Amino acid sequence: MKTQPIRRERARLPAAERRRQIIEVTTRLVAERGFWGLSMQDVADGCVLTVPGLLHHVGTKDNLLVAVLEHRDEVDTRTLAEELAVPVDRVWTPDAGITLRQVCRALVRRNAGQPEIVRLFAVLEAESLAPGHPAHGYFQDRQRNTLKMLASLAPGGEVARFRLAGQVVAMMDGLQIQWLRDPASIDLVDSWESAAERLFTGL
Repeated sequence: MKTQPIRRERARLPAAERRRQIIEVTTRLVAERGFWGLSMQDVADGCVLTVPGLLHHVGTKDNLLVAVLEHRDEVDTRTLAEELAVPVDRVWTPDAGITLRQVCRALVRRNAGQPEIVRLFAVLEAESLAPGHPAHGYFQDRQRNTLKMLASLAPGGEVARFRLAGQVVAMMDGLQIQWLRDPASIDLVDSWESAAERLFTGL
């Protein structure tokens, strides 16, 4: 007897909702496997779609990665603004009355509650050091913009401000890697507060 192929029962979701689902599934898979370990078939399976159906929504694998990163940037900026109780467009504005230390504390507290997202960016940041990676340019721009935004809230002259911004990023990224490897032993928020005492002493 000939076996009949399994037919998938696919719920018809509105385009925006389907796109959110695709981004969520992709985020989880990339955090687990990295971009190079991601297959479009895996994403399609996670969304109960065919690969052609998935491609209809995202176009290409590279496009999907960019969409995931841009979506996370938007969500994280909104979350940070809520944490700091300022409008989204004033998070990185010096005259908003928010200090660099307050922004860093809010960033760490937010990240402590989303280890999967932190892992996603940690994996992709390492992978994208290769010039041929589709997110290579994105992470170059992201680093420049992050340093610029942090420096805008720091005291002192330009050289001192950018030096402090670089130290903040290095400390935060390093602590997050340690935390991701051993979350049972490391409290990210407490570790950051201890480090911040040294970084911001005298400021």
